[in-house]
Amino acid sequence: MKIHEYQAKEILRKYHVVTPKGVPCFSVNEAVQAAQQLGGDVWVVKAQIYAGGRGKGGGVKVAKSLDEVRQHASEILNMHLVTHQTGPEGQMVHRLFIEQGIQIEKEFYVGMVVDRSHQRVCLMASSEGGMEIEKVATETPEKIYKVLIDPIEGLSQQQAEQVAQKIGIPKQSLPGAVTLLQGLYQAFDETDSSLVEINPLALTSEQQVMALDAKMNFDENALFRHPEIVELRDLDEEDPVEIEASKHELSYIPLDGNIGCLVNGAGLAMATMDIIKLYGGNPANFLDVGGGATADKVTEAFKLMLRNPNLQGILVNIFGGIMKCDVIAQGLVAAARDVHLAVPLVVRLEGTNVDLGKKILADSGLKIISADNMADAAQKAVQAAN
Repeated sequence: MKIHEYQAKEILRKYHVVTPKGVPCFSVNEAVQAAQQLGGDVWVVKAQIYAGGRGKGGGVKVAKSLDEVRQHASEILNMHLVTHQTGPEGQMVHRLFIEQGIQIEKEFYVGMVVDRSHQRVCLMASSEGGMEIEKVATETPEKIYKVLIDPIEGLSQQQAEQVAQKIGIPKQSLPGAVTLLQGLYQAFDETDSSLVEINPLALTSEQQVMALDAKMNFDENALFRHPEIVELRDLDEEDPVEIEASKHELSYIPLDGNIGCLVNGAGLAMATMDIIKLYGGNPANFLDVGGGATADKVTEAFKLMLRNPNLQGILVNIFGGIMKCDVIAQGLVAAARDVHLAVPLVVRLEGTNVDLGKKILADSGLKIISADNMADAAQKAVQAAN
C-alpha cells in the first residue's frame, strides 16, 4: 500500500524526521490560502500522486508570489501528470501540497528496503540526491553506501554517523542527521513499511538536515495492525479493478496480454504466467484466488478478467490441496454459466478429488477444454486465444 508525500511526512515527523512546513490542498483557493498561512515569499506547489518523477513531468513548481501559487496550482490540479512511473497514460492530480521554500546547499538520497537475501532492513544512502537511484546504481554504483541493520539492535548511532559521513554530511550537521536516520528506521520498523525513501534529503543553508520529499510503502499483510494507515488510502490513485478485487479477497494485477489466468497460490500463478510466455502467449493478468475459492469468489474472478476488452481466453490452473478439485469444478461451472462465458476456457486440475472434478467439468455441457498438465494447459490456452 502506498500513501502520498504529505501523509508520509506527517508520519515521519512523529519520529523526529525534520521536514519543511506544508499544507495539503484540494483546490486552487485552498492552495493560495495555504501559502498565506505558511508565510514567507517562496513556496513549492507539488502534485500528490503515487509516482516518482513528478518534477520532471511538471508536477512540482516553485512560486515566488501568491499569484504564481495560484497559477501553478491551476496548471497542476486536474492535470494528467505523466512520469516514468505512471506510464504514457499519466495520473490525474486530485491533491496538491503547498510547502515553504527552503534554501538548499546540498542534496542527498536516503532509502530503506527489506533485503530478503540477508533478511535485514537495508539502509541505502548516496551523495547524489535528487536523481533516480536506479540511474545512480547503474552509472556510479560506488556512490551508494549500504548498511544492513540488525533487527534486534536497530540502527546504531555509530552506523548512522558512518552513513552520514560517507555521503558528505558536514561535521556540525551530524547530530541532526543521526537523529533523522534513526527516526527513519524506527518509523520503517514500527509501521511495517516495505519502503521508505527520502529524495532529496537536503542540507539547508542553515546546516540543518531536512527531508524535502518522502515516500512510504507498507506491507499489506501487516495492515491489520495499522488501521490508522489504512485510513490514508486514496482510492483515486488505485486501479478500480484492483480495488474491486480486494473487496473479494482476490489478488489481481492487470497485464497487457490476452490470456486470463485464474490460479490458487502466488507461486503457481507466477509459474502459470511464465509457461504461457514460454509457449508464445501473453498473460492478461495475475490472479490468485487463494486457498479457499468459493463459487462466488470464482464468479467475481471471471467478472474481473472479462472487464479486459483484449481477453481472448482463460486458463484456470488449480492444485487442490486444501481446496478440493470437485469443489472448484462446481464453482467454475456455476461461474461460467453466471457470466455467460463466451471466451475459450482451459482448465487444468490436479490434487484432491481430481477425477471427480474432471467428471463435473465433462458433464457440465459447457465448452471447457480440459488439460492434463501445465504444459498441455498453456499450449491449449495459447492455441485457443489465437
